[in-house]
Amino acid sequence: DAEERARVEAAIRAGEEAAERELAADAGKLREERDALQKRLSDVEDQIEAAKKEAADATDRMLRLQADWENFRRRTAAERLAEKERAAEGLVTNLLPVIDDIERAIEHAGVTEGDTQMQQFVEGVEAVHAKMLAVLSKEGVEPIDPAGEPFEPLSHQAVGRVEDKEAFDETVAQVYQKGYRMGDKVIRTAMVTVTYGGPKRPAEQTDDAEAKEGEDAEKSEA
Repeated sequence: DAEERARVEAAIRAGEEAAERELAADAGKLREERDALQKRLSDVEDQIEAAKKEAADATDRMLRLQADWENFRRRTAAERLAEKERAAEGLVTNLLPVIDDIERAIEHAGVTEGDTQMQQFVEGVEAVHAKMLAVLSKEGVEPIDPAGEPFEPLSHQAVGRVEDKEAFDETVAQVYQKGYRMGDKVIRTAMVTVTYGGPKRPAEQTDDAEAKEGEDAEKSEA
């Protein structure tokens, strides 16, 4: 019996040892599979991070390109507008002497009473003159005709001084040639004579004139 029990116990121990070896082998395989899966997961995570970085870089490049395009578009539009304004200003500037000649012709037209033909001719010239000014007005062009107004150096050019003790000092006495504004810009100053010897302009009127001069200066700088 003792020998039989010894054989049984030896068989049990052998079975247990075999089971332990099998469990150990299975555990080793599981550890290897786990390690392999962890490595694969780590590699996938690295790939995901790399893909995210590439996507972020691509988005950043796209945003920069979009910003560059918007800046280029705005700059090009501004340049085209400025070029258009310069061309329009040049055309208007070239037309001003023609308008001056028409106004002088109207002013000096010696229409005598009963001269119907001449009167009709002058009226026709006046109508053409009015149409030209209307067309220019639609383009933002307005005459500067400051007779009786305070002298403003930014929009008036003094070509003479006239003593007048009845008028406020530094008042436009006579306009030899009208000036013109185009929008906010003075494209030609008015040629005027300016009074002196009279009383100083009241403070309120002086302040208004100075404020207007300041506005004109800001507009010219712009």
